[in-house]
Amino acid sequence: MLPRSLLALWFASASSPVLAATAGTFADGGDTLVSAMMMFLGNTEKLYILDKAEGNLAVVGGHPAWGSVWDIATKQATVMDIRSNTFCSSGMHLPNGSYVTFGGNSATGRGGAAGSAGNWDAEYGDFDGSTAIRVLNPCTSADNFASSQCQWFDDASVLAMQKRRWYSTAEALADGTIVLIGGFVGGGYINRNTPDTTPSPDAAENSYEFYPANGRPVTVLNFLFKTGGLNAYAHAFLLNSGQMLVQANVSTMIWDYNKNVETPLPDMPNNVVRVYPASGAVAMLPLTPSNNYNPTVLFCGGSDMPESAWGNYSFPAIDTWNYPASRDCQRLTPEPLDGSAPAYEADDDMLEGRTMGQFIILPDGKLLVVNGGLNGTAGYSDRGTGQTLTFGAMPFGMSLASGPVGTPAIYDPNAAKGKRWSNAGLDKSPIARLYHSSAMLLPDASVLIAGSNPNVDVNKTTIFPTEYRAEIFYPPYFSAKVRPTPSGIPTTISYGGDPFDITVPASCYAGSSNAAAANTTVALLRGGFTTHAMNMGQRYLQLNNTFTVQSDGTLVLHVAQAPNPNVLQPGPAMLFVTVNGIPSNGTFVTVGSGAVGVQPTSAASVLPASILVSSAKGTADGASVGSDKPGSSPDNGGSGSSSHLGLIIGAAVGGVALIALLAVLGVCIARKRKTGGVRTADGYAMTAGGQLGSGYSRGGGAAPFAGTGYGHGSRAGSDAGSFAPLHRPTDSDTWNGSTAHLTQGPYRDEAFEPPRSTEYDPYGSSARIVPQPVHRF
Repeated sequence: MLPRSLLALWFASASSPVLAATAGTFADGGDTLVSAMMMFLGNTEKLYILDKAEGNLAVVGGHPAWGSVWDIATKQATVMDIRSNTFCSSGMHLPNGSYVTFGGNSATGRGGAAGSAGNWDAEYGDFDGSTAIRVLNPCTSADNFASSQCQWFDDASVLAMQKRRWYSTAEALADGTIVLIGGFVGGGYINRNTPDTTPSPDAAENSYEFYPANGRPVTVLNFLFKTGGLNAYAHAFLLNSGQMLVQANVSTMIWDYNKNVETPLPDMPNNVVRVYPASGAVAMLPLTPSNNYNPTVLFCGGSDMPESAWGNYSFPAIDTWNYPASRDCQRLTPEPLDGSAPAYEADDDMLEGRTMGQFIILPDGKLLVVNGGLNGTAGYSDRGTGQTLTFGAMPFGMSLASGPVGTPAIYDPNAAKGKRWSNAGLDKSPIARLYHSSAMLLPDASVLIAGSNPNVDVNKTTIFPTEYRAEIFYPPYFSAKVRPTPSGIPTTISYGGDPFDITVPASCYAGSSNAAAANTTVALLRGGFTTHAMNMGQRYLQLNNTFTVQSDGTLVLHVAQAPNPNVLQPGPAMLFVTVNGIPSNGTFVTVGSGAVGVQPTSAASVLPASILVSSAKGTADGASVGSDKPGSSPDNGGSGSSSHLGLIIGAAVGGVALIALLAVLGVCIARKRKTGGVRTADGYAMTAGGQLGSGYSRGGGAAPFAGTGYGHGSRAGSDAGSFAPLHRPTDSDTWNGSTAHLTQGPYRDEAFEPPRSTEYDPYGSSARIVPQPVHRF
C-alpha cells in the first residue's frame, strides 16, 4: 500500500492536471484506428469518429471497423461497431445530447466493389447505409461501454429515412427536429451527364424530409433542381426569423421550410463554388449582444473553375490538381436589421487559396482555418479525368487535389478590414490533410485534427495515404500559464428567464479588475458534426452579462440566459468564460428542455448594473496570463473549470426489437467503383481487418508527410452557372437505372421499401412536433 504522503501527492496531481502545450504548435494526438471522415464531441471525455466501410486494420465483430471513440485524456481510441456504411453521411445533435447520423452509401466491399449480397458485403460486413438513421448516446468512462446504451443504434428495419440520401445536409430547427436536405442517390463526382440532356434526376434526391418525421412527407425542393450538379452538402443555417439560409452552387436563398417557399438572394460573387466538391470553408460568425445576435455567414475558399471544367458523373473535365483554389472570402447577412436588401460583401482574401479548408470557431470569438489544399477539389477518381485519361497517369494517386496547406490561419471578425487574417507564429503540420479530413474543438480549447483519405479503400503506399494519425493544435491563447477557473456554471441554460452568477477568482488574471471584468465574455459554443470540411450545427453564442467587481479582485458575472431557440437550437453546448482573451476549459451544458418540441421561453433576463472597484486587482503573475501570441511554453490548464456534464444521455435505443433485415438491393456505388483500368495499391494484403498497403505500421513511428513542390496552375475565369442533375460514368452514354456500368456487374434499380419507420425516435412515439413560434428582434 502506498504511504499516505504519496497518496496525497497522487490525488493532488490527479485533481490539478498539468497540460504542457506550446501556443501555435501541433502535438501528437494518437491513433484514431479508423480514418476520421466524420467526428463529433460527445462530452468532456469522449470524441466519436466515423469512417466509411473500408479495409481498416482495426477489427470489431469479425470485420474491419469504421467507427471508434477517442478518449480525450489518454488520446487512445477504441473501435465501435456500426452495421451500415456511413460513407459521406450527415449528422446533427438532438436536444438531449444524443447524436444522429443520416444516410451514407450502399454496401461496399474490397476496393469499392459492390456488396457481395446486394445490400450487404460478406467480407467487410457492412449493410446498405443509404437510408440509415443511426443514434448514439454519448457515454463517459464511468459508464459500461459494452452496454447497448453506449453503442450505436443502427437498424434501418426499425428506423430509416424515407429516401436514400448520400452527401445530404442536416440542420437543427428551433424545436429540436432536424431537416434533411438533398443528397445523392448514387455516387458520382457531380450529378450530371455530358451532354446535359437527362431531364429526370435519377441519381440526385432533390427533396427534403424531417427527423422525427411525425407524419410529414418528403417534399420536392426546387432550389436543388436549380443548383443541380453542385449541391451536395449544401450550406444551411437557421436564421432568427425561423427561416433558413441555404447556399449551393453559386445560388443563395432564404427558405421557409414550413411552407416550402424560396426567396432568392444574390448569387455568390465571382462564381466561386463553396459546396462539395469545391469545399470552401464556411461558418456563421459569432452571435453577440453587439450584433443583436443577427447571423452573418462567412464563405472562404472553394473553387471558381469554369462551368465546363466540372465535368460529370464520372470525373472532372480538367486536371483539377493544377487549378488553384480560390482565396476569395465573402460575408452575407441574410436578414439585415436595417431592412436593406441582403447582399454579399467582399471580405479580406485568405492568405492562400484553399479547397477543403475548415473553420473552427474558437472560444475567443476568432475563427481558425485548418486543412485543405492549394489546388483542385475534394473527391477522388479511380479512372482519371477528362484530360488525364487513365488512373495510372494521375500524379497524386486518386487525389483530385494537390499542395496540402499545413499552416493554419486565424480570422478575426472584429479586426479592421485588411487586417483580419494572420498565421504569424503558427507552425506547419507535416501531415497532408486533404479529402476526408476533419477537425473539432476540444473542451480545453485546443483543436483535434484527424483524417485524410482521398482513396477508394485503405491505401498506405500512395502519395496521400489513408491517415490514422491525429494531431492537436494549440491556438495562441495557450501562451497563458493561468486560465480562468469559473464556478457556479449551471447544468442547463434556458431561453430567457432569471440570470445566473458565475464567479471568477482574482488568481485567474493580472492587472486591473475593472479592465478584466470589462474584457470578459461568457459564450456557448457548439462544435457540431464535422465532415467534408464543414461543421453542421456549429455555432457561437455570447451570453449577455454584467458584473460585480469585489474588493479582493473576485469577479462575479451576472449572466443572461439564451435569447431564443432560433438563435441557438436546443441541445448540448460548451460554456466558456474568456478573460482578457484567455478561455477557461469548456463546461458541458444542456440548452433548452432536453426534449424535442416547442421550447419553453420566458422574458429576456434582466441584469443588474455593473459595479466597479478601482483599487481591485488580479493576483496572477503578469507574465503568466499570456499575450495572445504563440511561441511560449506554459504549463497550461493546471486548474481548469470542472465539467458540469448535463444530463444529456438520451433514452436507450438498444432495447428495440430487431425485425427483418433490409430488402436485398444492389445500389449505385459508382463513386467508389473498381474498373479494369484501376490500379490498386501495390502490395495490398488481406488481413483480419481487410485491405492495407504493404509496409504499413499501426505504431506511432510513421514518418511524417514530407512531400513538396506542388505546382500552381494558371487561373482562368469562371462562368459557372446552374446545372441540371445528371449522372453517368462515361461521356458518351446517358445514365439510366438499367445500363449504368458499375464495378463488375449490372446496376439493379429495384424498389426500396424495407419495413421501417420514420416515426421512431429516442423520445418515444408520443413526441409530436409543431412549428416553432417565430422570434424577431
